[in-house]
Amino acid sequence: MKKLIILSVLFFTSTISFAQLKIGYIDSDAIMDNLPDVQDARRKLDALVSEWQSELNKLENEWKTKFDDYEKRKLIMTDQTRAETESELIKLENQIAQFREKKFGTGGELFQKQDELMKPVQNKIFTVLKEIAEEDNYDYVFDRSGDIMILYAKEQYDLTSKVLDRLKLN
Repeated sequence: MKKLIILSVLFFTSTISFAQLKIGYIDSDAIMDNLPDVQDARRKLDALVSEWQSELNKLENEWKTKFDDYEKRKLIMTDQTRAETESELIKLENQIAQFREKKFGTGGELFQKQDELMKPVQNKIFTVLKEIAEEDNYDYVFDRSGDIMILYAKEQYDLTSKVLDRLKLN
């Protein structure tokens, strides 16, 4: 009987405390799309990607030219020349794969540069969001543009515009 009373009291107090929660949400994609700092970072990243992609295309075209030449001449090549050419093609393929991994792979230069450029902006957004959440006494703030899915949310709890306004003032 004592356990039942304790469980009832716990259930009742937890229900009351849940009723007092204040929850807000932001759309970080909308914030990122409207910040000049993010646009600058994206332009820098796009320029790097474009430069690296043209280098990669140049390497791939070089491989393709050598391969086509090899295909045309392989029947008249000596065994030694054929082996050397095949070795050169394999070496070039490996260079292309290494370049691709170095620039675009997990932990590659693109990932590092993106982290370097975006981390300060993300920290700035988080700081402003934290200030707003503390000022307005929110218990939880979710990001609806990420993996967390919000099926319904009242617009009054959307903090996206507040975060954007405050970021633009800084």
